[in-house]
Amino acid sequence: MNYSKYLIYLLLFSMLASCTEKVSEVKETAEEQPIQLLPFTTLELNDISGFKETTDNWQIVGSAYVDRAKEKTITGSPGTGVLINLPDDTKRGHLFTGFEHGDIELELDVMMPVNSNSGLYFQGRYEVQLFDSWGVKEPKYSDIGGIYQRHDENEDKGYEGHAPRVNVAKTPGLWQHFKIIFHAPKFDSSGKKIKNAWFEEVRLNGELLHENIEVTGPTRSAAFTDEKPMGPLMIQGDHGPVAVKNIRYKLYQEKEVSLEGVKMAEYENESQTFPNIDSLTPIREITTDSISSHMATGERPQKLLVYTGELSIPENGDYLFDFKVNQAGGAFLIENDTLVSFNGSYDLDSPGFATVTLKKGKVPFKLLYNKHNRWNRGLTLSVEGPGLQKQNLTAAGSLDLRRGKPANEIMVAVADEPVTQRGFVMHEGHKRTHVISVGMPEGIHYAYDLAFGSLIKAWDGSFLNTTQMWHSRGIEQLAVPGAFSVSVHGDPDFEFLKDDLTVWRDSIPENVVQKQLGYEFDAKGVPTFSHEINGTVIKDRFVPVKAKRGLKRTITISGDKEIWHKIADGSKIEALPDGTYIINDESYFVDFSGNDSLKPMIRHVNGKDELLVKVGAGEHSMNYSIIW
Repeated sequence: MNYSKYLIYLLLFSMLASCTEKVSEVKETAEEQPIQLLPFTTLELNDISGFKETTDNWQIVGSAYVDRAKEKTITGSPGTGVLINLPDDTKRGHLFTGFEHGDIELELDVMMPVNSNSGLYFQGRYEVQLFDSWGVKEPKYSDIGGIYQRHDENEDKGYEGHAPRVNVAKTPGLWQHFKIIFHAPKFDSSGKKIKNAWFEEVRLNGELLHENIEVTGPTRSAAFTDEKPMGPLMIQGDHGPVAVKNIRYKLYQEKEVSLEGVKMAEYENESQTFPNIDSLTPIREITTDSISSHMATGERPQKLLVYTGELSIPENGDYLFDFKVNQAGGAFLIENDTLVSFNGSYDLDSPGFATVTLKKGKVPFKLLYNKHNRWNRGLTLSVEGPGLQKQNLTAAGSLDLRRGKPANEIMVAVADEPVTQRGFVMHEGHKRTHVISVGMPEGIHYAYDLAFGSLIKAWDGSFLNTTQMWHSRGIEQLAVPGAFSVSVHGDPDFEFLKDDLTVWRDSIPENVVQKQLGYEFDAKGVPTFSHEINGTVIKDRFVPVKAKRGLKRTITISGDKEIWHKIADGSKIEALPDGTYIINDESYFVDFSGNDSLKPMIRHVNGKDELLVKVGAGEHSMNYSIIW
């Protein structure tokens, strides 16, 4: 989401005497942009002091490297910031955090060596599996992100394991990001369990693997066989090596912000701007226990809804409110101070965050929803606070983005030969309009920007979701990768540079004439793309890497002058001992081996690393693989 495109307008309301409402707009400065999340607590990895005492298999290092030619092999370099487990026959203890948790939201990054195995045990009891599951077609509970099974000691069998919905495991040696929301079991005053533990969500590399999964008791190999309201987070140490970094968390309590004494007044209104409410007569006034966009009456209504009431605040502290409307206007006030306002027609991509310090008790609020658009409906208001998980204050269905969508998504599948599909594709927040997506029978797919002559995405699994292209009017016109994808830099792939310090441009330079020459299919249906840059002809062909999840790219170049090719960019690019390059904070590998006459260089320009190769005049061919 590109927040720089939007500004939040704050509406200053006069004191609420009588029914008079007058609105003025104040533009927020860039320095005042609100936060979008309350801060996490970070478990610092400068040393091992944040954990309970354990065996020496656990170490703090500066970085981790996996030898992908060997099983269960990982090494660390001197420094801090990364936790690494190097077990052997004498040192294989588990690692427990110094803090204990009940309900928790946890984020961290893990790196798995080849065929290695570990686990994250919430409260030391309920395991989310860590495993090298790269390339697994049908994941099980024992694959990465799986909720591990329980074990029946009497019958010596497992039960109740939960496989991840999809396998989004990256290749060994790449960092993988987990986001997990876990809820501890609940007990009454006598200590009797009244609710099982459950995983609200488990996400890996941005993909949802589990949602609302109950666990009736500790899973296999848990540190404890009983269940408690609190317990430490445990990282398994006795199975295989693993590296972990960027551990952060939020601890939640069973408390909520609640609405009290809510009243709603409904007005006729077709204007995009807020009217002077003192000049309007409400068409109805009701007492309600909820807030919803569906309270606007009539078929395709144009109404202004005004809610007033109190918020019951459970704790002193900072509260983050997130208020959004769908193609409408709106405002949210607490104690007569406007926190967020959209005067006009704003959509769900507009930022609507505001933080306010509140005291425990009741505070008055006011919410305005100006549904001047006949065709769109929807508002949402949520809040997060000290020890409080983010919760919706609007009714279920008030923002239902599934309305009007087909019961089943419109997917383009691949059978025995490649499939090509033109369409718009999003790349790093921008809509690319000249894209062709190519699906391969091997299950490896990619998106290619014809305008730039550049690869922009690669993925495996399902090919393409075209619901936004073909359903109804296809307003968004987007083709969406059907599975977890990696994004490549997306700039023009070739450029004539004065020297190796010249800045690479993110669009076609004015002094460059670039022509699309189309694409041709071979006997197997695999396309080769061609374009010309100032007389230099470039041909591009992509095929899956055999026996791996990767994409092999072959480029042929014919021209009378030297040209540069950008292979990748990112915050960090590093050449590894095995001859490959690791890109963009460990997003993917590039294997450039087999190009004896060409040698890539890593340079640092404009705050990022770039992997470039210089190609001389004449005819040349090169190939390399992207592996993730």
